[in-house]
Amino acid sequence: MEDHNQVVWISHKDGERCAGCAAELARGDFVQVHRENGIRCLNCVGLGGLVFLPSGGAALTRRSIDGSARHAVVVKFSRARKRNERQGVLVEESALAMARERCATDAVEREKACEKRRRRGLIADEDYRREFERRLLKLFPSCPAEEARTIAEHACRKHSGRVGRSAAAKEFAAKAIELAVRAHVRHVHTEYDDLMAQELDRFEARAEVRDGVERVLEKWRAPVTSADTAHS
Repeated sequence: MEDHNQVVWISHKDGERCAGCAAELARGDFVQVHRENGIRCLNCVGLGGLVFLPSGGAALTRRSIDGSARHAVVVKFSRARKRNERQGVLVEESALAMARERCATDAVEREKACEKRRRRGLIADEDYRREFERRLLKLFPSCPAEEARTIAEHACRKHSGRVGRSAAAKEFAAKAIELAVRAHVRHVHTEYDDLMAQELDRFEARAEVRDGVERVLEKWRAPVTSADTAHS
């Protein structure tokens, strides 16, 4: 049975030789590295003749792997990030050709399905943002509506890594929502950004504006009165 979990690396340097056949290896060559067996070329590890398919097309990659009796994941070591990063796969040329034909045949259908998923995602994101905003106003009923919307949009922006995308926020935990509100108040209602521009330490800058942040939060936590409603 073939090993379907093989990994090969893209060589970083010239002048090395395969520990199996002594073939010279150049920068950019695909190699396998074993602690016991050293660096081996693709021929010596049974992967000779495979072609490289770069990352980027999920359907093409999946179908190429499914149709290939041999394949390997290709990684490259990033010196900047200090980790191996996936670059693509090695597959049999015939499997890649067949996968390309299949992808060409149902490209329109897959695009339609992708667009449906995208629309569903947008609807789900908007529902989440609205619920986040509703919960925020429940905790801070006197927060101006426009600012509540701004906070929710900023905190819940997809792939942002902000507090609104955290697991706690997705469960609408009060602490996570408060963190988002606190961050907004710090940036919008205090001189925090000016202090940071003066290269003040972040923790010192936060200490400087802490009282101002708390005053705004205390005001926003106050229940809305009938007088407030009539004035608005």
